[in-house]
Amino acid sequence: MDYPQILTPVYRFLHCKTPQAWLDKARLPENLPLLLTDHLVCELKAAQTAMLMVRKYVADKEGAQALLDWLKPYEAFTFRDGEEPDFVALNKQIGKGVMPKTDDPWGRLLIDSMVLLIKEELHHFWQVREAMQRRNIPYVKITASRYAKGMLKEVRTHEPLTLIDKLICGAYIEARSCERFAALAPYLDDDLQAFYLSLLRSEARHYQDYLTLAEQIADGDISERVRFFGEVEAALITSADEEFRFHSGVPA
Repeated sequence: MDYPQILTPVYRFLHCKTPQAWLDKARLPENLPLLLTDHLVCELKAAQTAMLMVRKYVADKEGAQALLDWLKPYEAFTFRDGEEPDFVALNKQIGKGVMPKTDDPWGRLLIDSMVLLIKEELHHFWQVREAMQRRNIPYVKITASRYAKGMLKEVRTHEPLTLIDKLICGAYIEARSCERFAALAPYLDDDLQAFYLSLLRSEARHYQDYLTLAEQIADGDISERVRFFGEVEAALITSADEEFRFHSGVPA
């Protein structure tokens, strides 16, 4: 895999790299269970975000219900103490035939991008869960980090500006995930290192998909808004953070 080709635009997009203090804490063996648990939840939340966008902005009733049903077993396990489903079997059930449909070109692009993103994030969810099981790490519910909330509170409250801002936030979250996977990989065992490096291409594509959608719906220059959220994101990553999570800032 050509890592520089994947990572160079990500580094250019982000306003800072992961602080060494976060990496020093992340590399400690005793923090691996927490890190993997939060990574697992982040994969599901990324899928939920994409699903909610499709449902809110373009989905027909039948397609919206199909998306809800798709995520239900993952949500029940992660948030409601549900039984652990057969994630491999679930992933094989996903078909394009039940996906939302629209004649709007931008809506079609949103559906195609987000449905692929959901499928990939749920596959990553299962891969993280497998990594936890191989290390005898039980799934225990944890609190969310301040990261996504810290960006979303800056989202404007009227459309289409709300949608544009949410798409830009999505781009930064995916780009940071990509950057952090690459930064953390050298400190992990061979198995996890290979897994994290295998995620780079899809995460880099996800951030670019979000940006493309934002640019198309805005039908104009969004560089000022992209720069604004870049500064918000960098402040969250470089400031002191009481909680240690996958997207947390400098450990307090």
